[in-house]
Amino acid sequence: MTRIDFHTNIADKVAYACRLARKAFGAHHRIVVLADDAQQLAELNTAMWTFSTTDFLPHVLAGDVLAEHTPIILTDNDEAELPHTELLVNLSRRAPSRVDRFERMIEVISSDEDDAAAGRKRYVAYKQQEYPLTHFVAGKS
Repeated sequence: MTRIDFHTNIADKVAYACRLARKAFGAHHRIVVLADDAQQLAELNTAMWTFSTTDFLPHVLAGDVLAEHTPIILTDNDEAELPHTELLVNLSRRAPSRVDRFERMIEVISSDEDDAAAGRKRYVAYKQQEYPLTHFVAGKS
């Protein structure tokens, strides 16, 4: 069953996703990052190229001919055919339709009240479906 981790109180979801991708890539994991919409997807794609001067994050958009061979896939469509099923990072405000195809999912929830409310609803829904859940609050030890 998919393990779901909630990371809440995130100031900048795109920057946070870049850090998660860097960590996962460094540990030789394959990752899919689900953006909320085309605008966030474009922002995420740009950020992957520019967020660090010393780290290279090999990534492509879902559907790219190199997707199968690239460790980081970016998409705003959770219905797309995705070559990786190890880790999904969800930046969107919706529950991905096929959570169960991933070994692990990280829900990234900002400090924005609308985003936090949507995240709480997803948490309750996942709990009702008996997914194993953990919760990490950024900025708290």
